[in-house]
Amino acid sequence: MKSETAPFSRSIRTKWEAWVVRLIASLTAIMGVLNLLSASRPAILWRLQVVEKVFPLIVRRGSHFTSVLAGFALILLSIQLSRRKRIAWFITVIVLSLSSVTHLIKNLNYEEAILSAFIIILLLLAKDLFYALSDPPSLFQGMRTLILAFFFVLLYGTSGLYFLTHHFQSTISLSTALKEALFLAVFYAPSELQASTGYGRYFIDSVYGLSLITYSYSFYLLARPVLMRQPASEAERQRASQIIQTYGRTSLARICLLGDKSYFFSSGGSVIAYVAKGRGAVVLGDPIGPIEDVFGAIQEFQAFCEKNDWIAAYYQTTPDYIEEYKRCGYETLCIGSEAIVDLASFTLEGGENKSLRTAVNKLRRLNYQSIMLEPPIDKEYLEELRSISNEWLTLMHGTEKRFSVGWFDENYIRSERVMICTSPEGEIIAFANVLPAYQKKEVSIDLMRRRKNSPNGTMEFLFVALFEWAREHHYETFSLGLSALAGIGETPNSPIPEKILRLMYEHLTRFYNFKGLHEFKEKFHPNWEPRYLVYPGVENLLEVITALIRADSGDDFWWTYLQKH
Repeated sequence: MKSETAPFSRSIRTKWEAWVVRLIASLTAIMGVLNLLSASRPAILWRLQVVEKVFPLIVRRGSHFTSVLAGFALILLSIQLSRRKRIAWFITVIVLSLSSVTHLIKNLNYEEAILSAFIIILLLLAKDLFYALSDPPSLFQGMRTLILAFFFVLLYGTSGLYFLTHHFQSTISLSTALKEALFLAVFYAPSELQASTGYGRYFIDSVYGLSLITYSYSFYLLARPVLMRQPASEAERQRASQIIQTYGRTSLARICLLGDKSYFFSSGGSVIAYVAKGRGAVVLGDPIGPIEDVFGAIQEFQAFCEKNDWIAAYYQTTPDYIEEYKRCGYETLCIGSEAIVDLASFTLEGGENKSLRTAVNKLRRLNYQSIMLEPPIDKEYLEELRSISNEWLTLMHGTEKRFSVGWFDENYIRSERVMICTSPEGEIIAFANVLPAYQKKEVSIDLMRRRKNSPNGTMEFLFVALFEWAREHHYETFSLGLSALAGIGETPNSPIPEKILRLMYEHLTRFYNFKGLHEFKEKFHPNWEPRYLVYPGVENLLEVITALIRADSGDDFWWTYLQKH
């Protein structure tokens, strides 16, 4: 039996570890700033006299430049340390060791050397806290690029200095060119180079610039978060399917089994369906599994993401586990409401349903029909449904979305029930596929598409037929899906992020017709249940939203958006 104090103790330990990481990252950044200030301020006379007796001028000049370079490097490394990057820990120890030596050589700055040594000791003691991995292929590529970049810069600098000797005040031999190119490649100030022309000065700057660009790119590769390159295996999908069919209770459960998802399995028997884009690992809905394992699953996935240098977030979560997320340090943001129709009370009668009743009865009189197709769907139907889908996408000037919705994939459509609406001539003019919520007596729809020339009221006719079918098959509720951004940020006490989303809702509805979709669902008088975005702090919100957009609309979303608008 698990101890009741275990989660509390683990939470305290996690907060303490986070504080230590922040302290080390902050001290590293401070050390970087001190390096820059130390290199720019004049030396104390007696210290300068001591180092002049011990070290030649070229070494002292080099130590100044190295101190500046180390300062910039430490500031950049502090950011990676705050992300617990293992490679950043390793590089920081090396840079601080080099920095402490250069401080002594430069001006006998023993204060900075002592601080560097102190931070190194902290890093060594806290080694196990820096466990976040870099992307293995990118890591090897970064190391390879770093080595190749060094030799390329060395070759470029040596050959350039040797063949451009007439642009400098003294003749440059091949050995001198090699030595000076080596200095330039590691950002040391040249000891013997005095350019006599503007082109000579430009060439020296070009070597510095080339070094900076190539080394920066190498560092980017070294610090890159783990990338998802392989889809979930068939064994993982089967395991996830068994858990979801056993414990799934929302309209998103079936969407979690689509091919764009990766899976994390907790030790307590839960599954988390997610998509990793950049540093964001966005989960669709809540963890699915035993209720008593939700808190543990959230914690385990959080640790898994930290190890991969990912930011974990959850999209379209229910209110059920808000407290569990908050206990794990997450914040919540209401992003809209899910429309859920109570089938027992749904009716076309009454004055408030007059327009809906009129539209449905009109199509019934004209002999439009609704038919439920059972899986597996015949190929001839699939071809016609694909034609409708393509026509609808053209009509909407859109492309297929993913992540929280399905897309027209033959294997997916073939395996689900599909309700079709046919014209008096027998032509299919609209369809919607029906998804189970598994353990909850609820069904929902995913793709709902129609032909351009379908009559007014077609989709209302189709949905009423779906409700009647679901009620006949003893379902209790019918989910119409999320109405994004609706009903949020409307009160003076609403959180600032919700007010910002409200403003976006008012402006973006010109492009995405959020209001029109909400008004359509409102016709069926559903119950509105809030849905949330769960994220680890406002400072990570932009990264999470970017990952969510990429998961939903593809990596080329912004380019496509600009082309359309």
